[in-house]
Amino acid sequence: MLKKDKAVLVVDSSTSKIDILEDKLSKLFSCTKVYRATSYKEAVQCILNKDITIDVSIINFVLPDVKDGAVVEFALKKDIPVIAITNKSDDVTINKLLDIDIVDYHVCSESENDYNHIINSVSRVLKNYDTNILLVDDSHLQLVMAEKMLTNLKLNITTAQNGKEALDILLSGQKKFSLVLTDYNMPVMDGMELTKEIRKHYDKDQLGVIVLSASDIPEVPTKFIKLGANDFLNKPYKQIEVTTRINSNLEILELFQKTRDMANKDFMTGAYNRRYFFDSGEAIFKKAKRDKRDIVVAMFDIDKFKSINDTYGHDVGDVAICEVAKILNHNLRESDLMARFGGEEFCVLLENISYDDTVKLFEKIRLAFEENVIEVNGLEIRFTTSIGVCYGMEDTLEAMIKRSDDGLYYCKNNGRNQVAINK
Repeated sequence: MLKKDKAVLVVDSSTSKIDILEDKLSKLFSCTKVYRATSYKEAVQCILNKDITIDVSIINFVLPDVKDGAVVEFALKKDIPVIAITNKSDDVTINKLLDIDIVDYHVCSESENDYNHIINSVSRVLKNYDTNILLVDDSHLQLVMAEKMLTNLKLNITTAQNGKEALDILLSGQKKFSLVLTDYNMPVMDGMELTKEIRKHYDKDQLGVIVLSASDIPEVPTKFIKLGANDFLNKPYKQIEVTTRINSNLEILELFQKTRDMANKDFMTGAYNRRYFFDSGEAIFKKAKRDKRDIVVAMFDIDKFKSINDTYGHDVGDVAICEVAKILNHNLRESDLMARFGGEEFCVLLENISYDDTVKLFEKIRLAFEENVIEVNGLEIRFTTSIGVCYGMEDTLEAMIKRSDDGLYYCKNNGRNQVAINK
């Protein structure tokens, strides 16, 4: 899921090819704007337009009005990630593509499969904007070169100069990393020891480790893999090699995440399910209780939900339920735990928030529901919510849920569309 709107530039002399790519992009990414260009001139005008920020481009390497690769080179100079396409598969063309800093290339014969591969490459780049990578190397020169290479892919890079520094960054929890790219030979803690330590805290399906090493000892890659590294790449390397390995490992991690989501998330809304809420919520609750910190548990319920189903049908009722998850996601922090408990009822758990900020937050959310309008089948639907909140610390998580539930029913019995906070 993309966190904000993204823009894609598609450059090709064939309008029908652009039509197909635009259609596929629009279906896959509802929040993506597609800009079109059929010539070098149109492409340059679009790239230079100060009102447009292009996040990724699909550019045909061969255009009739300019030398091969001219638009690709211009886009790269403007720091725009490029996915190059061509109908030529000769060695000269492929070698040219391998020698420039593009994200990916595709030989496109205009089959359905070819278009799908192009869209997958776009998807990867757009996801990279929200992907954190930890880069570890004691050589300043190597660190700068690798950081530039990865930044070209629009990945968010954090650097460390040895394994100990990298491990401290990981365990601080300030960022959620998807991959660690580490050198082998480093002072204080080398790449092998770092890999071993990482696997004490993270499984291979949670955090990937790719080793970048100049070691020519045949046994080294095998030792790293046995210790839990996901991949090994010899130095020196080309950008396309690193890109391919990173993309492959990120895609595998995403598949693992999808599998976990199928078990932990509600299919309709994408919110966590009740079971996951209790599993994760218990850990958060117990830690807060040990640290003598207050937390927040809140219950949400759509007001007069039965009348929505009776008036408009269950399909519209489902849209309303999905809207609850959408509004909560928009207003809560990433660290907040939100789950669908069943029907139109949702529960959230928050930590590290003051009582005053809690009051402000839930009033803001209540107002967001009140002002929200859903357009379904030509109809404009409005609904409000009642919110019961328990702030503080009880003996058990269940007790806090019970108190927030009591607040919810107080709201229901006293006019609805309100917040009841039991401190």
